[in-house]
Amino acid sequence: MNLGFIGLGKMGEPMAMRLLDASFTLNVWNRSPAKTINANKAGAVVASCPSVVASRSEIIISMLNDDDAALEVFEGADGLLAGNVEDKLFIEMSTLRPSTARKLATSCNIQGAAFIDAPVSGTVGPAEEGRLMALVGGKEADLERARPVLDILTRRIVHVGAVGQGSLMKLVINLPLAVYWHSLGEAAAMGHAGGLELSVILDVMKDSGASMAAFPKKIPEILGESDLVTFDIDTLHKDVEFIIETGMDFHVPMAAAKTILSSSKAAKENGLGSADASELVRFIINSYRNSENKD
Repeated sequence: MNLGFIGLGKMGEPMAMRLLDASFTLNVWNRSPAKTINANKAGAVVASCPSVVASRSEIIISMLNDDDAALEVFEGADGLLAGNVEDKLFIEMSTLRPSTARKLATSCNIQGAAFIDAPVSGTVGPAEEGRLMALVGGKEADLERARPVLDILTRRIVHVGAVGQGSLMKLVINLPLAVYWHSLGEAAAMGHAGGLELSVILDVMKDSGASMAAFPKKIPEILGESDLVTFDIDTLHKDVEFIIETGMDFHVPMAAAKTILSSSKAAKENGLGSADASELVRFIINSYRNSENKD
């Protein structure tokens, strides 16, 4: 089967590599050509633009940074939909606004192509291991057509409804994760201000009900002992913006999300946009410490 893959960033590259390892013929494109080098060395064919990827592929996967990038890749002058795409299937795996996923689906359907949104739960490690969870919105028949591809990339595929519902589900699960890092920062700031060592706070947290699955692996980043980035603050901030917009559409006030948006914005303004989201903890601790010193 000829596949296409658009977007070879932190998540896209390991996903593309898994498809190559599974002996699919893979056509790839990335806005920054340098990011296609590893996939090309592994056997992928690098295309000059998204429309060429679509012309060579039966199923096309996209893993992009945001809505603007997705709209440009699909609907731009040399985009995926610039040529004949009848009977092709597009699997959009980026984290998008639900409304954007529906817009892309409509554009594809008008041209005779199928579309599902299938954003994933998981970061770089699970992407490398094929242990992501796909949250799929779309027709059952289109999901079944996509399943041989998704099975290579995921440990679980959850069909949550029509197109756009996969994107909604992704925002639903991302909010508690964002809240977790912020609340951990406030809790640690309180303990540290009261004289507790940060390393002790984190060690106790790790062995308590306050720990989530990703937390123990992130302690080195929080302590400043590692600069590994699996999900950066820029992306967290973007996702929280989408969460607030979507929540407000449904008349949910999103008070916690607005607090996270404020702290992630402050972290970005202090040069931490490319840092791992877990470093929000250390940023919040330092912010309270600096505020206390001013007092």
